[in-house]
Amino acid sequence: MNGLQSFGSVASYCASKAAVDMLTKCAAVDLAPFKIRVNAVNPGVVVTNLQKTGGMTEENYGGFLERSKTVTHPLAANRDELCQPDDVANLIVFLLSEKSKWITGDSIKIDGGRVCLGAR
Repeated sequence: MNGLQSFGSVASYCASKAAVDMLTKCAAVDLAPFKIRVNAVNPGVVVTNLQKTGGMTEENYGGFLERSKTVTHPLAANRDELCQPDDVANLIVFLLSEKSKWITGDSIKIDGGRVCLGAR
């Protein structure tokens, strides 16, 4: 998601995410003759320990998840939940299957509509 929109104070992080998306497109072209598909998965907030292991306190993490649910991820507010690791895994399983055999060079968002809102 951070490769698709800008955020203050994290320019290098956003640029590196955008670079991965372009690398995905280039690799898809280069590897197509070998029948290899290349895609990227771009998640929004997924409920994991990532922020906590990065130094976020339990209280701050709870506030972060609540804000994600009510302000920054529109689908989450309507579902009263946030994306879980299994949701991302299910997308990856789909991309690995023959059901997605014509999808390549794509960066697929699984962000509950986060990128639709812009920076908040």
